[in-house]
Amino acid sequence: MIAKREIWNYSDKGKVWAGKYKNSHNLPHWHYDYELIQVEEGCINVFCDKKKYTLQKDEALLIDSGAVHSMHACTTDTKLRVLIFAQDVLKPFAENIRLASPKFYGTYPVKQLYSAVLRILSEKAPYYTEEAICEIVRFMIGVLRGERVVKRVKSDSASQAFKRLLEEVGNRYDEFTFEDAVSFMGMSDAYFSRYFRAMAGIPFSEYLNIVRTENAIKLLQTEKDISVTEISYRCGFPTIRSFNRIFKEITGYAPKQLPAEFTLEESIPTSDETFNPSLFGCELIEFPS
Repeated sequence: MIAKREIWNYSDKGKVWAGKYKNSHNLPHWHYDYELIQVEEGCINVFCDKKKYTLQKDEALLIDSGAVHSMHACTTDTKLRVLIFAQDVLKPFAENIRLASPKFYGTYPVKQLYSAVLRILSEKAPYYTEEAICEIVRFMIGVLRGERVVKRVKSDSASQAFKRLLEEVGNRYDEFTFEDAVSFMGMSDAYFSRYFRAMAGIPFSEYLNIVRTENAIKLLQTEKDISVTEISYRCGFPTIRSFNRIFKEITGYAPKQLPAEFTLEESIPTSDETFNPSLFGCELIEFPS
């Protein structure tokens, strides 16, 4: 289900993962893991901590544990190096501090770190997970020394409510409205619109349409005996005309022309509990062999 916490599935019970994405687009989500990204080619907009960060070639950013975030590649040929590592990797020395800004302002060997971790995870020599963790720790000590850090504080109430809102939309997408979202967050219409866009990078209406479309895709692929009109109604679209228009805008296909194996999520090895927020068009082009 779209709109919930992402649970990263590390292979072999490890705590580090490395991979490269092309045309990264994803919905607002959060996880307890840290996520380090660097642009290899192109540029990407990252929405994190209610701010927008535009990363150009070779620029990097660290998404903190628990931060709600999303990203949208500026061009379809944008390539992104990604390293994800468990929260407790940094716990011994950084439990009570965090970076003042997700974006790195100093220069650090992210490319070399990515290559080293990818090689370690691919070769799987004895103690390779511990070796990968050592590479991450050594790198992050350099970052914490070079960047401004602040004391870690608990997430504010609005941020926690936003996470619950995403869950609520995921559970009640067929009936949930903008007015429901405003009431849930206890904000004015205008303030909520600005807040949601700052957190998610897209308007609430667009986010809701994506959630509804994903569920419509599931029904089209599993419920062969019901009509497209019925699917439209079940997923909360006001009319069949709006359903057809929005569905094609998001997927590139009319409902009746959807390929049998189509998915809005990028396929990577996951467990049944793993949520992958990646959208159609995002391609995983490199990962540990």
